[in-house]
Order: sequence, then structure tokens, then C-alpha cells
Amino acid sequence: MFQFICPPMPHYIDGGEDTYPVQGKHADRSRIGVFDLIFVTRGCLYMEEEEIPLPISAGQFAILRPDRSHRSTMPCSEETHFYWLHFQTVGEWSESQEKLPFALARQSQPYAHIEYFPFHLPRHRSLQSPQAIEAQMRELHRLREQPSAHSRWKQQQLFHELLQQLQEESGAAADSPQLQIAEAAALYLRRHYQDPLKYKQMAEELHFHPNYIAICMKKTFGCTPLEYLTSHRIEQAKRLLIHTDEPVGKIAEDTGFGSFPYFVRCFTKHTNTKPKAFRMQYRSKKPE
Repeated sequence: MFQFICPPMPHYIDGGEDTYPVQGKHADRSRIGVFDLIFVTRGCLYMEEEEIPLPISAGQFAILRPDRSHRSTMPCSEETHFYWLHFQTVGEWSESQEKLPFALARQSQPYAHIEYFPFHLPRHRSLQSPQAIEAQMRELHRLREQPSAHSRWKQQQLFHELLQQLQEESGAAADSPQLQIAEAAALYLRRHYQDPLKYKQMAEELHFHPNYIAICMKKTFGCTPLEYLTSHRIEQAKRLLIHTDEPVGKIAEDTGFGSFPYFVRCFTKHTNTKPKAFRMQYRSKKPE
């Protein structure tokens, strides 16, 4: 399973279709730098990726990695028709047998005004409605022949719809119980970030033991509830430091830190900058 951290969303680069006769073979390629999505409508492509067999039969799709070699293991035994498209992402991605934890914030930004989320796609899967996928592939190919900015915009929109449909058809979008609990806990913490963290109260509202909630958050977000809450409080403090003239002590109180020294320690640890210095980085200097 592939996991893409979005935004940015993966972007469409190129695509088309091809038909191989009996004894036809896919080209051998090595580290081409883009993801290669292949959808077979008729016949079978006998592929492998660095010695891992990956046969793609009619009604199936597979995604080949940009950083590995792939080739045909044997020629087609019947006429084989398939669509292909290349895509890439400038964001983070990984491959794993299960959904991996992901970080919600990017410390390089003034404050996290972007909500990051994971997008999952299976490596290789049969489709329930291959006709719908084929129609989208054909439309992407048609737009490719129209050299205009509007067509390129429509291509990206259609490509994202295609990814979503592939995800839904294959079941990769289905949230596990642990993911649902982690998301519910994260929402609870965001709603109550100004209040002291009370594990008992959170457990009563979510109807799960605090230890199990912590396990779910660690598996989903890679952090404990307290670490998640502290990170969210820091992001709220960044926003207030940049956009208001509130005293730093008042911001510490409004973001749930309780004490000014504790706020300064947490803020400095997360940003490598003290709150006052952070504020000055993003304030316009008065003309002399």
C-alpha cells in the first residue's frame, strides 16, 4: 500500500493506451522517476518489479514505483490492451503493508494553516467497476490532445477523481477502528485545547480506555495525546503571536499552557525560537 501525505496532492504528468499482440512485451525500465499506473482492460501483462511478480490481468491495476526497475517476466499469451499514466508527488510518500503514522505539522512554516492528511492507494488490485475507470482514462487521454491551460487544469481534477475512485473501489479508504478512535481523540483535543488535559473526561466522551486511546493516536499520528495537544497549542500560539498584539503571557494562558515559563519552554523546544523573537520575525519593521 502506498501512503501519500497531502497536500500537495499527487499530480498527473502523462498517459495513454497501448495494445500488445501475442508475444508482445512491456519495455524494461529502471528508476524512471515517476509512478507508473497500469490498468489492463483485456489480456494480461506479466510484470515484475525488482524480482517481485506483479501480473496485471483484465480489470486490474497496479502502481509501479518511481525508484525501482520493472520489466516483463514473459510475453503476452493473448492480445492485451491497457491504459497507463505517469504521476508524481513533491510531497512525502511511503510504501508499507499497513497505514503508517504521519506528522500533522510542518515546523518550517510560521503556523500550520494547512491540514495534512494521508491518502492511501493499493499496490495492485482488482476493480469492481472497471468500465468507470476506463471512461476516466479515456477522458484523460482526450484532454492530453488539447494544448490549453484549461485542459491541464481539468486533467488534474479528473486525475484526482480517478485516484479517489481507485481508493474507494479497492477499500483503501476504509478507516480502521483505531484510525477512527485516533481521529475522534484528535478532534476532542482540538476542541478542548484551552482546558487542562483530563484523560478521564476524554475517555468518558470517547467511550474508550485512556491507554487504548493513546495506543491508537501513537499508531495513527506517531505521538501521544499530550504531544498532539502540545503541538496544537503551539500552532495556536503562533497564530496569535503573528496576528494579534496580545501579551505573550496572555497568549500562554489563552492556549492552555497554564504557566508562562512552561509555555516558553514548550514553544522554544518546538520552534527553536522564543515567543517574542518568533513574533518579531513576522512583523513588518517600521520605517526609520
